Amino acid sequence: MQTINVAIFASGAGSNAQKLIDYFQKHSQIKIALIVCNKPGAGVLTIAQNEKIPSLLIEKEQFFRGNAYVEELKQHNVDFIVLAGFLWKVPVQLVKAFPQHIINIHPALLPNYGGKGMYGRFVHEAVIAAKETESGISIHYVDELYDHGQLIFQARCTIEAGDTADSLAQKIHALEHEHYPVIVEKVIEDLQNRVK
Repeated sequence: MQTINVAIFASGAGSNAQKLIDYFQKHSQIKIALIVCNKPGAGVLTIAQNEKIPSLLIEKEQFFRGNAYVEELKQHNVDFIVLAGFLWKVPVQLVKAFPQHIINIHPALLPNYGGKGMYGRFVHEAVIAAKETESGISIHYVDELYDHGQLIFQARCTIEAGDTADSLAQKIHALEHEHYPVIVEKVIEDLQNRVK
């Protein structure tokens, strides 16, 4: 079976990216081949450097009005894209170039608390303010709309009376780190099995 080259798109410190890299380090068929980042100086670029994984720093104009970096991704033989804390909306051109081959993780139970501006702390603050009793993560395919593509997996956690946006964020991070690499692996393996 051929190796599937995965690009991780991230905007921040890269804790999910690190978990994915660690998880697939010795995988026989799935390789983290590229880190794509839209923020100079983001922690994820240091991770890429330390792990000796090529990185691509992308710029807004080319991403949204140019070729969406499709050519560059093809040059790196990217087969699959995993968004791990990537804050820009994925342009249609990229979605069309990788149909059903881009997945994202969202720190809430979609369809609730998704959409433009709903990321990171903003999500947790909204969930706490609404006095929800549970939150969780949603892993989904990426389409042309924010947080909208077909759901693949959800995991839940309970919100206790004393929870704050920070303590909820810790619970959500734990769920992300536990489930995201496993689900990425499953989705890619399912794809490979369909191709056979």
